[in-house]
Amino acid sequence: MKFRYVALAVSLLMVFSRGVAAQGAMNFNNSPNNWANSPNNFNNSPNNFGSTNGVYDNRGNRVGYEVPAPSGVINYFDNSGNRIGYKPKN
Repeated sequence: MKFRYVALAVSLLMVFSRGVAAQGAMNFNNSPNNWANSPNNFNNSPNNFGSTNGVYDNRGNRVGYEVPAPSGVINYFDNSGNRIGYKPKN
């Protein structure tokens, strides 16, 4: 019986530690749920022809947009709001 309690405690610790690690990996500054990064924000919209943060391919097609984070990192998102990369601060 004592073994079951120990096994339960160890398994709960493992689950809890994974949950904390997963939450720590989520950074709101890099998330499309942050309004500044959202494709629903008109400044990031492919429908805004005057936007200055668009990212284009070699043919001139808009493939996404860039948004600076408060930490100085520049995050790159595709037109759907999926983060596709970043540029570390200098």
